[in-house]
Amino acid sequence: AAASQGADAELMDGAYFRSCAGMIKVAQMISLLVAFISVNSSQWTDYAAYSYFQIVTMCDLVMILVFYVVHIFRIYRLLTCISWPLAEFLHYLIGTILLLIASIVAASKSYSLTGLVTGATFGFLATILCVLSIWSSYKVSCITQSTGK
Repeated sequence: AAASQGADAELMDGAYFRSCAGMIKVAQMISLLVAFISVNSSQWTDYAAYSYFQIVTMCDLVMILVFYVVHIFRIYRLLTCISWPLAEFLHYLIGTILLLIASIVAASKSYSLTGLVTGATFGFLATILCVLSIWSSYKVSCITQSTGK
């Protein structure tokens, strides 16, 4: 029984659940899901703006989930041909810019409708959380490598 627990412990990184990066990813996924549901369930004032907002929130949510699974199951150990810190940094950089644009457009087209305002607010919250992830991934990947630690 102890041998099988050791194999399971190596397969899954339980400490990542409780780490700062893991908790930020969960908060991002929750805020993106709330933003998507809020906009999807309310009356739209501009089809193009809110369909763009929905596409951006769902694409970001799926990519954050992919990176979360990569860290939880330590897939980065198997696929060494990909620079995972660089891939995650570029995803957050591009995703944050697109999410910021989508949230600004959604907020400007909301016309005080509660669901649309809530969606835009959670979009801005997810943007702030993505900026935190950019900062932490830059700090971990770039500064750590430059100091040689």
